[in-house]
Amino acid sequence: MTGATSFTSVPIVDISGLRSPERAERERVAAEIGKAAREVGFLYISGAAVDDALFDRLLQVTKEFFALPLEEKMRSYIGLSKCHRGYVPVGEEGVETGMPDLKEAFDTALDLPADDPDYLAGNPMLGPNVWPQIPGFAEAVSAYYHAVLDVGDQLLWAFAVALGEHPDTFSQYATKTPSQLRLVHYPYNPDAEDNHGIGAHTDYECFTLLKPTAPGLEILNGAGEWIDVPPVPGTFVVNIGDMLELWTNGAFVATSHRVRKVKEQRYSFPLFFNVDYHTEVKPLPQFASRDKPRPTLRAGEHLFAQTAQTFAYLRTRVESGELVLPDGSVEVGTFGQQALQSRN
Repeated sequence: MTGATSFTSVPIVDISGLRSPERAERERVAAEIGKAAREVGFLYISGAAVDDALFDRLLQVTKEFFALPLEEKMRSYIGLSKCHRGYVPVGEEGVETGMPDLKEAFDTALDLPADDPDYLAGNPMLGPNVWPQIPGFAEAVSAYYHAVLDVGDQLLWAFAVALGEHPDTFSQYATKTPSQLRLVHYPYNPDAEDNHGIGAHTDYECFTLLKPTAPGLEILNGAGEWIDVPPVPGTFVVNIGDMLELWTNGAFVATSHRVRKVKEQRYSFPLFFNVDYHTEVKPLPQFASRDKPRPTLRAGEHLFAQTAQTFAYLRTRVESGELVLPDGSVEVGTFGQQALQSRN
């Protein structure tokens, strides 16, 4: 397999069977997930058993935050954080392309105490969250984060089984992960005509669990065509990220995606599921190939390096020499269908 096929739609997989007491049923669902990962790199999942009330509350507090005046939101500006948490204003991202993304966001992750040893040691992606002064905001975000993280744990098991690996092949590295939950807002723009919200990219982690409120997401198939991925009630969108592409040497492809045609106001909630910061990721033995050499990366360092190349406040620090990218860092756009097509 050399990457995604010429698919024209995204499959829906009911994952409720992953919670079955029958091993054969869990393996059946894992096989379905693996097929979608190989052929598309994207899938919808239903049956995740995440309470709708958790998402409704998350959406409510998110709307409250983004409705605040800019100066109030900037009190939580991400550039004030030592571990990449907080408010991301319009224009902060996408500077590496020359076309800043037309969105604002709020970044959260595993909420660690201020005396966490990794945070005190200067880890750029592990530490305490930043919380705005909105009643119930921290509680709503945290409850949703942990519920969806639990779904991610189930998928990590399924991906390993789908590959014929030991079920704990990936899970053993998911103990204290820099998995990020982003609250993203695309403002209403009546003048938008076929307009970019986020440019084409892959996600830097293992995979993403996404819940959007409106259409706009598009993904690139193996024929170079952009395919719509509209919201489907009762589902999450799951897409393969850079780390699973690297572990499988491209058997699972990190499908490039973008957001376009953002005319209506849109909210989007991706949880980027990662493994532990110092996890060494390289092709598993069954995928090792001299014909397709791949770099060995550390999961957290890759996340940080890609983030530092796409956020204005970090790029400025890199350019001034205040920040140095980890050794072996790769350029943005190294993974995914676009990279695959450029290599072919």
